Amino acid sequence: MFYILLVLGLVVLAYIFLVVIGKSCKSNAKLHGKTVIVTGSNTGIGKTTAIELAKRGARVILACRSKQRGEAALQDVKRESGSNQVVFMQLDLASFKSVRSFAENFLKTEPRLDILINNAGLHIFDRTEDGFGMTFGVNHLGHFLLTNLLLDRLKECGPSRVLNVSSTMHNVGSIDFDCLNTHKDLRKGTSILDGIRIYSDSKLCNVLFTHELAKRLKGTKVTCYSIHPGGVKTELARNTDAASQMILSNLGIFFMKTPLQGSQTTLHCALQEGIEHLSGRYFSNCTVRNVFAKARDDAASKKLWEISERFCGI
Repeated sequence: MFYILLVLGLVVLAYIFLVVIGKSCKSNAKLHGKTVIVTGSNTGIGKTTAIELAKRGARVILACRSKQRGEAALQDVKRESGSNQVVFMQLDLASFKSVRSFAENFLKTEPRLDILINNAGLHIFDRTEDGFGMTFGVNHLGHFLLTNLLLDRLKECGPSRVLNVSSTMHNVGSIDFDCLNTHKDLRKGTSILDGIRIYSDSKLCNVLFTHELAKRLKGTKVTCYSIHPGGVKTELARNTDAASQMILSNLGIFFMKTPLQGSQTTLHCALQEGIEHLSGRYFSNCTVRNVFAKARDDAASKKLWEISERFCGI
């Protein structure tokens, strides 16, 4: 029995070190004179990413929905990074009007954009201001519109990068284009399982968006990457039911990364030199990974792009 427990203990420790803690970004790159946008940067991975990039000298734009939470995060990021080159700009990804207003304001006031990190994400049953499923609207459509509105500036400032924070959950996702056309959402249904599936579908959208974006950016100095940060203890589930929050909270004690650990792959894709030839690829644990055929399907990625353009009115 002792040896069985010893082996189990070693397995758990190996899991914690290899999967939970994972690899760290090794780049020593500095970002003085560079500007970065991080969406959803008032908490979790986004906030930690903003702190780490500000420490390296970047001018960091905190793009957040809540003015109160965003301004509080602004003070935290400035204090923890020791940098005054941090700005809060309000952005509600559930509103096309807000996304367009943010982009217009940014382009008028900021001369550069070197890295766009589409980090914000949620898991909630609701509708956006424009009538789309909330998870689909925020996790994909809002970022799709934002990226397209800022692409010219990214091209002008190249070499530059676009990072789309996805999830390994994309592996169990799918895209029902008929449902998108008829219901403006990835699926029908409001059960807990439906919510998990819709979230997974939205993460597949992130990977396919990155795949298609890379093809459209060929010949420019802009590259893009999709990212799985790992299972991270953040506020992602704050809008779910109490039971789900309790389960995730207890699991997070032992089996989820801290925001700093979870930010490492984002930092790797933002900073690491020599990965430009991997544009459009998917990264996990600071390493490029192969994805299933459905996540690199040229026809599906093109179709998603075209329907997203129509939905966003661009």
